[in-house]
Amino acid sequence: LKKGKVCEVDESNTPMCVCQDPSTCPPVEGDFEHVCGTDNKTYESSCHFFATKCTLEGTKKGHKLHLDYIGPCKLIEPCLDSELTEFPLRMRDWLKNVLVTLYERDEDNNLLTEKQKLRVKKIYENEKRLQAGDHSLDLLAHDFEKNYNMYIFPVHWQFGQLDQHPVDGYLTHTELAPLRAPLIPMEHCTTRFFEQCDADADKYIALEE
Repeated sequence: LKKGKVCEVDESNTPMCVCQDPSTCPPVEGDFEHVCGTDNKTYESSCHFFATKCTLEGTKKGHKLHLDYIGPCKLIEPCLDSELTEFPLRMRDWLKNVLVTLYERDEDNNLLTEKQKLRVKKIYENEKRLQAGDHSLDLLAHDFEKNYNMYIFPVHWQFGQLDQHPVDGYLTHTELAPLRAPLIPMEHCTTRFFEQCDADADKYIALEE
């Protein structure tokens, strides 16, 4: 069932999918449930947003309307070139920390597979080694070239987590949303970063990109 749609039966008892009436969305507890659309409009909740998007299906406006980020719409400062340069490094580091946290908490393999755990174990051991002292830039550059686990695996892992509908080696706007939407209010370079990732401007982000 597509987001924003509900199943109903017509007069002859035939089930069909129709757009949800926004007024039937569950009542909202607080501001934290609000979402901002790419139309720069605050919606009470994601339910209200998708119900509204559904009614615009087939129109140009509906095609362009996406959930932009979690939380009410606010002024997001423009991302400077210098900040954009730092952003991928910070993001990669953050993903690495997410993986290490999962590794530490995962006792019965429902967070990471055995194969993933082996990769993260290497990251874990490398972190300890790198924390042990000052390292020259040459050594760190060498480390970067040799060390897939530490620097690239967290990005590949996150890509795989998002690439689900369908699994095709490309991320759509919708697949990217679980990562983008909570990040934007905290990291104002998020949108510009993902726009730049899409090097061929085909609206999909390939793993290579």
